[in-house]
Amino acid sequence: MTRLTQPILQVASHSTLVHNHTSSLPADNFVSDQQPYQHRARKRFGQNFLRDEHIINRIVHAIVPGPNQTLIEIGPGQGALTEPLLDAAGRLTAIEIDRDLAAQLRSRYADKPGFHLIEGDVLDVVFASLAQGQAALRIVGNLPYNISTPLLFRLLQHKELIHDMVFMLQLEVVQRLAAGPGSDDYGRLSVMMQYHCEVDMLFKVPPHAFVPQPKVDSAIVRLTPHRPSPWPAVDAQALATVVKAAFGQRRKTLRNTLKAVFSADKMAQLPVDLGLRAENLGVDDYVRLAALVEPDGAVA
Repeated sequence: MTRLTQPILQVASHSTLVHNHTSSLPADNFVSDQQPYQHRARKRFGQNFLRDEHIINRIVHAIVPGPNQTLIEIGPGQGALTEPLLDAAGRLTAIEIDRDLAAQLRSRYADKPGFHLIEGDVLDVVFASLAQGQAALRIVGNLPYNISTPLLFRLLQHKELIHDMVFMLQLEVVQRLAAGPGSDDYGRLSVMMQYHCEVDMLFKVPPHAFVPQPKVDSAIVRLTPHRPSPWPAVDAQALATVVKAAFGQRRKTLRNTLKAVFSADKMAQLPVDLGLRAENLGVDDYVRLAALVEPDGAVA
């Protein structure tokens, strides 16, 4: 399920939103001299710094963090959003891979007992350990383009621990997340994310909002795990198997693509038009198909 909304969101800001489009950077490093600390934007991390005050204020004023919330900030950068989040919620865990920025954050918030810094790759973080005995996680920040999809799927494995997630991504990725059936953007990522979450594309962020400027537009998206789910419960792996097979050769009909999942003599039992293509089915159709998958891939 998707929805286009105006911003009511949680999201990383300013240097937190270190945008990740490495191909757009003119050199290996770019000196960021408009921040409290001078920092060279590292190409290997795809760092582009959000500088547009209007965008920053729009994000910050829309967050409305509250006391005792468990906030997780991915890519805090130089802490433009970290401070207001920490002041409002009382505690915040920041995840930063850049060792220089991590050192700056550690020094800056040394006197803040509610600040916790994880220095390292977000893909290595055990999110379950961050929610022990605390409120549901609210995860915000920038997702590097090269890890955005695997990280999103990893976070879905912990959706029962998560209240919501608000991220900046390349616009094309957000469009894929929010796309509906029949759209060229609709695909595996759309189906899987919409099965697990309400997807709200909040607003676009143009290239000129960053220094250095990326060559693509960005967008803010909010992902809210369904509670309760609008879909019947199915095995997540079965759903993933069906969706992957269907979209693996998206120009072919389901009659051809679903042979990889269902036995030939059972294809006629499937509750969909096999003459259609993968992009013609809704999430509910894929849920019905997944319910027919047994561990060995045969129809029940």
